[in-house]
Amino acid sequence: MIFDVILTPLSWVMGMFTACTDFMRTRGMINTDEPSLPVISVGNLTYGGTNKTPFTIMLAEFAASKGIKTGIVTRGYMGKAQEVTTIINGEGDRDITGDEALMISRKLPNIPVAVSKKRIDGINALRDLGVELVIADDAFQHKAMYRDCDIVLVDALCPFGNGRLSPAGIMRENISALRRAHIAVITKSSMATAGNLLKVYDAVRKFVRPENIFMSDIIADGWLINTPVEGSKVFAFSATGSPETFTRSLEERGCIVSGSTSFRDHHRYTHSDVVRLNCFAEMSGASFMACTEKDLANMPGISPEEFSLPLAVPKVKVIVKEFGKFSATVAEIMKPQIVIASNGYGEDAIASVLAVKMKKEYPLADVSAFPLVGSGQAFRKAGINLRSAKSVTPSAGIFKYSLRELWSDIKAGLLHQVSEQLNDWRNISRGILTPVCVGDVYLLLNTLWGSGRKPLFVATAKTVYISGHWRTERALIRSFTLKTWTRDEPTAFQISGNASYSGSPIMDLLSDAQTQRGNVILLLPGSRKSASRDVKILLGAVEILSSKGHHDFRMVLAPTLDFEAFFTSCKAEGWTHNDNVLTKNNVTISLTHDEIARASDGVKILLGMGGTANQLCAGLGVPVIAPDNKGKRVQKKLLGDSEILTHNSAGAIAECALRVLADENLYGFMSQTGRERMGMPGACDDVIRFTNDALGWGIREKVYAKLSAG
Repeated sequence: MIFDVILTPLSWVMGMFTACTDFMRTRGMINTDEPSLPVISVGNLTYGGTNKTPFTIMLAEFAASKGIKTGIVTRGYMGKAQEVTTIINGEGDRDITGDEALMISRKLPNIPVAVSKKRIDGINALRDLGVELVIADDAFQHKAMYRDCDIVLVDALCPFGNGRLSPAGIMRENISALRRAHIAVITKSSMATAGNLLKVYDAVRKFVRPENIFMSDIIADGWLINTPVEGSKVFAFSATGSPETFTRSLEERGCIVSGSTSFRDHHRYTHSDVVRLNCFAEMSGASFMACTEKDLANMPGISPEEFSLPLAVPKVKVIVKEFGKFSATVAEIMKPQIVIASNGYGEDAIASVLAVKMKKEYPLADVSAFPLVGSGQAFRKAGINLRSAKSVTPSAGIFKYSLRELWSDIKAGLLHQVSEQLNDWRNISRGILTPVCVGDVYLLLNTLWGSGRKPLFVATAKTVYISGHWRTERALIRSFTLKTWTRDEPTAFQISGNASYSGSPIMDLLSDAQTQRGNVILLLPGSRKSASRDVKILLGAVEILSSKGHHDFRMVLAPTLDFEAFFTSCKAEGWTHNDNVLTKNNVTISLTHDEIARASDGVKILLGMGGTANQLCAGLGVPVIAPDNKGKRVQKKLLGDSEILTHNSAGAIAECALRVLADENLYGFMSQTGRERMGMPGACDDVIRFTNDALGWGIREKVYAKLSAG
């Protein structure tokens, strides 16, 4: 009773601490690293024996049988290793590596075992040895490292002890932690009564999908040393988490356990222990002594000949019932899940290019998109599945220039949409690789808070040419992104830390463009509600330009336009819409829904109300004429002298265009400035290189292919 009074409050403290750290980790405030190799974790919720080690051995043997170069990483409990220590063929020092690592290596002579206090360092060492898949022993509570598949073992005989957390009970975490598990395996299932087994199953299925719950057993697999004949009296001793399971297994082999004793788990045997064990065994009338393979690893310097009776060591192995279904489930969980998030029309376009490149690089992976703004039309057009709910607001997601638009978005349900997005993140976060963000710091924070993962960040929203990132933003980017790609070299230098420039992500939209200069005047009414108003000004400019001898006009229609309202505005100005053409008198404007990469072919100059599209044309060397407003003045800082801002009227825009077209020196200067300011493509390709080299996504796909084959 007195122990309950003392220990129970300590359990409450432990529970509150765990809950607090879990909350912070699932919101990205505590980091979770993604290892450079795929990892299957084998763990449990309790202290004590749930057959983790033999289960780990079984998984490693299975993976190796599929042609996968497999390794094992363990913390090396009771070992003294301060640096990564790798064991091959059972050659190691128990004092350095601990007993379990040594035993595993002896059982799996061709599979390297890395002992490391920081498991991710052990995984890196295994990758240097050519390993493709890592089995992490006892890693369910190692939340600092991402695992591709979490398998949790639950002991059918003693699943949760008294249900209390340590030190008042044997629980490491509350049973609700099973929600993190991809698969739950109830071990020693044949030793439990049908009624008790059903109780354990019912408790587990509250947190794990029934189709992902399996049963397993430990079965005899011969004898490692000395084979007692059936009916032999055996004295059993062990230092495991579940000594009663060991004695029961001896009885199932036909032995008569005449006596037994146990030591604390991982006990290191001494010569004096052997003397006492000999005495106990002889007093019990046994003809054999028996211990586990783990005990052998804990007898450094002790020879089997020191025992007064023959020492028998049984071999065991794990079997999983419905193993075909189990292995197929593991394979499906190991399928790489790649999610690319974005927040804006232009960002969606860039992210869709990156998504298509990802699909090409990783054809077996599931590549999907998480747009925060709009309905994800760019992704749909590219054949990319969506993971987030549709989010359409009056401002089309761009409220940073107007508090009035922000308030309008809030009234239209913006806060509810944000809540839904965060829930969507949490629903998918357990199964996805490191998220990739294309956009601004708000997107970064949304992803971080929702998924709990440091993302890869393609920073498209800001550049030093447009005031740059605020100091707070730079600190957030350095602290909460795994790697950042910027739009230009000066911006990477401003952010510093993990930021780099590998080409402009904006220009990646044109990486496959084959454009030639012609005489086309390109018209961009924009992609937002204002397009129905702005097109009137562009149509007026066209009439003026056509009267001066210019006759080749092309207009790009964004898919987000309200086409009914748009063409109503055109009709009001006297223009007739027929198929893909606008006509008035003898003037014709061809209409296209093509991306700028195609629509810019043959273009001489741009009259643009757009954002990203204006920048792309400038990057192609096309001079840009745009109306002078707050948003365009911000853009002007980026485009510099490649863009001219003029009064928002048809006459002013037409007059400015005529001046540029008539002045070859001005035209050349604007063209060269645009190319210099926007830079070359390449960011998307470098993102993919990083995911392959640093995060091992290519290896993950290779492992998935082997696991799912046959």
